[in-house]
Amino acid sequence: MKKYNFLAFDIGATSGRAVLGTLVGDKFEMQELHRFPNAIMELHGKLYWNIYQLYDALKESLTICARRNVVPDSIGIDTWGVDFGYLAKDGTLLGLPRAYRDPYTEGAPEEYFQRIPRSEVYRLTGIQIMNFNSVFQLFRAGQEGFGPLKAAEEILFMPDLLSYLLTGKKVCEYTDASTSGLLNPATKEFEASLLDAAGVAPSIMRPVVMPGTVVGELTDALARETGIGKVPVIAVAGHDTASAVAAVPASDREFAYLSSGTWSLMGIETEEPIISEESFRHNFTNEGGIDGTTRFLKNITGMWLLEQCRKEWEKAGRDYSYPAIVKMA
Repeated sequence: MKKYNFLAFDIGATSGRAVLGTLVGDKFEMQELHRFPNAIMELHGKLYWNIYQLYDALKESLTICARRNVVPDSIGIDTWGVDFGYLAKDGTLLGLPRAYRDPYTEGAPEEYFQRIPRSEVYRLTGIQIMNFNSVFQLFRAGQEGFGPLKAAEEILFMPDLLSYLLTGKKVCEYTDASTSGLLNPATKEFEASLLDAAGVAPSIMRPVVMPGTVVGELTDALARETGIGKVPVIAVAGHDTASAVAAVPASDREFAYLSSGTWSLMGIETEEPIISEESFRHNFTNEGGIDGTTRFLKNITGMWLLEQCRKEWEKAGRDYSYPAIVKMA
């Protein structure tokens, strides 16, 4: 029976890991190969992600595979959303990607909404308004006269940027692009009017591709250096929450999920986006899922969730003790 090996990189806002998934028949096993830090860098008053350190961690993971005589059938990468890197016309990476935790976007949404009303932005994107959405990062970078933006031919979101470093090929994967506040969830295309309002040419965005698209193979140099060979890299559900929801062991679409990491996210998966006056009022978001689905959700805190559970359970006369909460989880 054929054995398949898949190498997955799951990178969050503080750390990353390389996990080897092995499939033989209907038996699937996972093994963590490498764990590495991901720390924000402060430089001249700005906050960045050290993309080169992440690239080295990915290379080390590939080398570990080669040392163990494991050749993956494919490689996939997921990361957090909204952040991106700028690329020059010749493909050169223009410095480190800016981190969403940089306070430079504070107040940006209110200024941006003077150009396009908040309600119109939500109508076009269905995305929860947060000051670090990609649209506001681009808007503020333009106001700053940020050098990388001025010289950029295009941008790549974080999972696509890491895939580019591995392969030299560029894509824009749907699930991660959907977090930008620029993508229309119905058309699956970027809204030119929102980019224009941010002072950015719409051509800076690449066409969107769906999860499962082959990005390319590892570069010749990387294949030789790591000893792993020309392994294909796949554009998986690049946003980490999209990958997490895809892994929910549900037999149909009738389920809700709570995903807790940097954020606590609660929602459902739908065939179509839910964009209404009510969802706008409560600031719900419509992000991309696999197979073109939509993840309708909201960022919440754990304490808020527990308080809502307590209220509902007390009304229903249910046990709200700590063991009951653990059992529910």
